[in-house]
Amino acid sequence: MLVYPSGIDLSSSTLRFLSGLLVARRRERGTRWRRLPAGRQALLVLAHLRCGHTYAQLAAGFDVGTTTAYRYVAEAVEILAARAPDLAAAVRTAACKAFVILDGTLLPIDRIAADRPYYSGKHHRHGMNVQVLADPFGNLLWASPALPGAVHDIRAARTHGIIDTLAQADIPCWADKAYQGAGGTVRVPYRGRWENLSTGQQAVNRSHAKIRALGEQAMATLKTWRLLRKLRCSTTRVTDLVKAVLSLHLAPSI
Repeated sequence: MLVYPSGIDLSSSTLRFLSGLLVARRRERGTRWRRLPAGRQALLVLAHLRCGHTYAQLAAGFDVGTTTAYRYVAEAVEILAARAPDLAAAVRTAACKAFVILDGTLLPIDRIAADRPYYSGKHHRHGMNVQVLADPFGNLLWASPALPGAVHDIRAARTHGIIDTLAQADIPCWADKAYQGAGGTVRVPYRGRWENLSTGQQAVNRSHAKIRALGEQAMATLKTWRLLRKLRCSTTRVTDLVKAVLSLHLAPSI
């Protein structure tokens, strides 16, 4: 295999943050020696999450075995996932905001047609449903555990307790038509064909769409981590991967 230098579009502070966590874990376990120092392990993990490099590519690039590369990634993901904020913490942060934006996204997975629970009829592909909360500026606040792609957005939101939690905190929430009937503080656009809506309803929907468009920035932020664009791992690992990415994204504020 040919090996060449490459770059990762992340700041050095992200590398230092993850390196610090790995150093602390090694001290906790009393680890005396590793094939790679903590800084190189952190770089390997970031290359996997940000660039989507496979274990074989990582093994060749860092001169380790594929099993070692897998263990290094799994260890870091476990540490990062444990630091990810839960919904309650995200709502406490959101309480300082004027409102939040709720939306769902499908993380594509490598599955065959027989895996119906993971097939999204909306997106016409297999994947995992992840709910995302963003602030009024489109900044990512929270990402939910992953559910099979066949789960509808409003059902996923209810499963995670998002609607009730926001209602209890009295936080206004903007969402799209997929959350029709959610109740609580969730606001959705008027349903119906555009020409059948009144002038006032059309104005409300236009304003609503402009606000929800900011939520797309949070989705884009999540998917700048290329591993999430096409997951080829077990579906049981997706939630921890999403949490790990969320921890890295929020690292400066954690």
